[in-house]
Amino acid sequence: MIEIGLNKVEKSFGNKKVLKNISFEVKTNEKVALIGQNGSGKTTLLKLISKEDNPTSGEITIRKDASIAVLEQKPKVEWNNIVVKDILYSSFEKINELEKKLKIEEEKLSTATDKDLEKVIKRYTNLQEEFISLGGYEINSKVEKIIAGFKVENLIDKKYISLSGGEKTIINLMVILLQEPDIMLLDEPTNHLDIDTLEWLENFLKNCKKTILIVSHDRYFLDKVVTKTILIDNGESEIFNGNYSYYLEENENRIMKEFNDYKNQQKQIDAMKNSIKRLREYGKLAYPCGEKFFRRAASIEKRLEKIEVLDKPNEKKTIPLNFEFDKRSGNDVIELNRFNYSIGDKELFKNTNLFIKYQERVCLMGKNGSGKSTLIKEIMKGNPNIKIGSNIEIGYIPQEIVFEDENITVLDEAHKYFNGPEDNLRSALYKFLFYGEGVFVRLNKLSGGERIRLKMFCLMQKKNNLLILDEPTNHIDINTKEILEEALNNYNGTILLISHDRYFINKVATRIIYLDNKKLTSYVGNYDDYKKTLIRQNKISTN
Repeated sequence: MIEIGLNKVEKSFGNKKVLKNISFEVKTNEKVALIGQNGSGKTTLLKLISKEDNPTSGEITIRKDASIAVLEQKPKVEWNNIVVKDILYSSFEKINELEKKLKIEEEKLSTATDKDLEKVIKRYTNLQEEFISLGGYEINSKVEKIIAGFKVENLIDKKYISLSGGEKTIINLMVILLQEPDIMLLDEPTNHLDIDTLEWLENFLKNCKKTILIVSHDRYFLDKVVTKTILIDNGESEIFNGNYSYYLEENENRIMKEFNDYKNQQKQIDAMKNSIKRLREYGKLAYPCGEKFFRRAASIEKRLEKIEVLDKPNEKKTIPLNFEFDKRSGNDVIELNRFNYSIGDKELFKNTNLFIKYQERVCLMGKNGSGKSTLIKEIMKGNPNIKIGSNIEIGYIPQEIVFEDENITVLDEAHKYFNGPEDNLRSALYKFLFYGEGVFVRLNKLSGGERIRLKMFCLMQKKNNLLILDEPTNHIDINTKEILEEALNNYNGTILLISHDRYFINKVATRIIYLDNKKLTSYVGNYDDYKKTLIRQNKISTN
């Protein structure tokens, strides 16, 4: 059964056409990914499907009587003064209403006369049957399961207004999963989740008998969950009947075919044009008997006019990331020996060790709140108990990028790091997708993706031999992630990074260091190698 149908949908904002030819269907219980570069219109599309906005033209149909819920990144202001536990239990609106009616009928049972008793019992029985069918007696176990899955036991007694932005988004997602609508529209559901929670969510969604449309840049998550991938590119949609890896392979094949078809047609057109030119020359040379050559030239010209010329396939916009360094560091880069560290009464590290060598690409992993970012901040502060090797020059991208002066422009910030005339700087910024009036945008107006692009540009100019990156793939689209992966793999210095992006970790890391229970444990290889090691050690199951 078709749950969502779009037919030639277009959406414009003023003179800018964001979506121009979107057509696809989502069927019952399908898990579908919407992918595309930042700004391609994915979130706009979710708003059109949820009726938050209307298309400029085209038709959007939703199955009659289908319930629909949307995960947004913005907080729910109306929940500000409500305790998280109450918010979660309010997800069962229909069941809660039935429970109130059941209590009213229970009271009537104790006071009903013999004449009315049979009617009251019948009403009560009908309500109870509906209550049971909706899972009324399973509410507590459902709430407890999802609290445990998202590991938010420490939040349930807090008011929503006191939560961080990331925590609010997690609660928003939990409510949708508890509501169990027929259709879920999930915009970046993996944001703010650590890897353990991500894996729990993957299993939950895979086993969920609901229709789900997901916008995500988490390629590992998409591989595990979705069964159909829809690419939004240049305002149009292209459908791939598989997960993200299937899309990658199939899209490459399609692009190669399009290029070959385009090249072959161009050869055919060139050959026809050359034939026309030659025949006309022959006609002139054969004058006055050259009419037959002109007729043949005219015939080929008519065939040429009827050819539907193929557009040249679009090439991906690429950012020229190339991290280099001027001088090599020593072999010993970072050393922690029986390291201890606490914040107030909370002990984060106890007698733990860490050794990072030259040219290693180390990913620091662990649950949210375990102390990963704290460790990196202490390295950057120059904690005397953390030994930094000789000739180390650190380039750092923090999780939350804040510039020294948020009121200056992109061009002003870039000038601090770039050696050369402004024309050359403008050309270099153009390659990082800052051009035209975009270079005069003030830093406090930049999006998350623009911030990290500018930060990477500035970092490239410094030529550091140690890169420390805290969640570098946050806020960037898949295309930019792939460019960053390639740049880091070509970099000859040392890398220490924090990431929950398992696909990215697989591409970049040569060693995993896992922070748990105040200790750091080392695993050789990338994320998949780390998981295989845990399975061999019987620390996790293969399920």
